[in-house]
Amino acid sequence: MSLTGGCQCGAVRYRLEGEPIGSNICHCRMCQKAGGGAFMAFAAAATTDVVWMRGAPKTFASSDFAERGFCAECGTPLTYRAPGYDRIAVTIGSLDHPGEAAPTVQFCLQSKLPWLDSIRHLPARDFAAGMGRDFHIVSHQHPDHDT
Repeated sequence: MSLTGGCQCGAVRYRLEGEPIGSNICHCRMCQKAGGGAFMAFAAAATTDVVWMRGAPKTFASSDFAERGFCAECGTPLTYRAPGYDRIAVTIGSLDHPGEAAPTVQFCLQSKLPWLDSIRHLPARDFAAGMGRDFHIVSHQHPDHDT
């Protein structure tokens, strides 16, 4: 199995050799801020199993325990790594096929946003249909495959 992924502008592309060691969701406040969302989802691999095919992430030490990688061009969050460990986690959302790395555990539930469990009850609407018949979005993001 080989999973590929990258940032939204295409400056950074990677490949995971082999299956992820594990996949998770983290609700900690640092992940909320780093990802700009309610949580972040990661798929971990041995550091040696991540091959950077184009570019490499810039890193930021968000704490004395975590180093986060992101694309310096477009800002896409790409990795999480604890220095001194032989593992690195890629963001599941940056995978070309994110459905292939379903999380199996959640961390830091004390920071989980209280409304998160209720979103399944929110009404679902098609965005484009609500904008009108002729509405069409042209994506400027890199496609979900290597180019």
